[in-house]
Amino acid sequence: MSNPAPVAADETSTSRKNWTLGALLVLVSLALGSILLPFYAAIMWGLILSLLFTPFHRWLLPRVGHRPTVSALCTLAIVLLIVILPLTLILLLLAQEAAWLYQGLQSGDINPALYFHRAFNRLPDWVGAILDRFGLVNFATLQRRLTAAVAQGSQFAATQVFTLGQSTFEFVVSLCIALYLAFFLIRDGDTTVRAIGRMIPLAPVHRKKLWHKFATVVRATVKGNLLVALIQGTLGGLAFWFLGVSGALLWAVLMAACSLLPAVGAALVWGPVAVYFLVTDALWQGLALTAYGVLVIGLVDNLLRPVLVGKDTRMPDYVVMITTVGGMAVFGINGFVLGPLIAAMFLSVWHIFDDTA
Repeated sequence: MSNPAPVAADETSTSRKNWTLGALLVLVSLALGSILLPFYAAIMWGLILSLLFTPFHRWLLPRVGHRPTVSALCTLAIVLLIVILPLTLILLLLAQEAAWLYQGLQSGDINPALYFHRAFNRLPDWVGAILDRFGLVNFATLQRRLTAAVAQGSQFAATQVFTLGQSTFEFVVSLCIALYLAFFLIRDGDTTVRAIGRMIPLAPVHRKKLWHKFATVVRATVKGNLLVALIQGTLGGLAFWFLGVSGALLWAVLMAACSLLPAVGAALVWGPVAVYFLVTDALWQGLALTAYGVLVIGLVDNLLRPVLVGKDTRMPDYVVMITTVGGMAVFGINGFVLGPLIAAMFLSVWHIFDDTA
């Protein structure tokens, strides 16, 4: 009769080895994550660039004699030409306008208190009654609060300019990491995806489903939101330039950034300007900007965003909006991608769980 003791001992030894291997896997994963965490944004954008431009790489590959390195280098050159260089130029122009605005505030050539004073004196009585409830009916009080707010804003702007100068090296390093990673992912992306997929303990059909959802949401979110932001910022900047608003490029970039917030984004910029025009008797400018903002700028958001983002992600518009706002609150500007992506992966995992339950 055989002795079961050696079998039990072998099972115990195997279990210990598995637990030890699992613990080591968790430890080295956490260690690697802590190393990569400072550059998570660069890694994320390197992955995004590879997802966006891999179709072009595949189209180009047979035209360069099926040489992956040459095709990937050409693709990266296209990225530099149509993405990096225009963005750098816009940032340089934006820095010039921001410096002009900051100098104007410091010298007094630009006086927000004066603009508010004009608008305040022309407000209807019922608006004054509402302001009276909040203790703002006295312009001296309003001016003190506004002056304090402008002082804080100027201090914040100066701090940001100083911080930008300090972080230039970090930005250049992050950009190089993103481009370097994008090159290898574009060239070897299919092999890398298959290698990572084999390490995920899921059925092949589920791995394929998750990867397809991941790639689709990233492409739709980035292309859709950035295209909407570019269009709305351009339309808003042109309107401000036509109406003679100073710093049109600065406001255009601000509108583009705010338009990443669905539904209300660009209106946060052009709305107060339209109200200022209306209360200072610039009626045609105020009415024109309001109509243009609602019928043209707002229409871009209402028509294009559901088609470019919601249709491909297959998520309701309200889910996209909430997760975008929440993602930006948690992750900053990168949250407009990470928020909807996390929501999409959450829904996909629950669908897989429901199918296998």
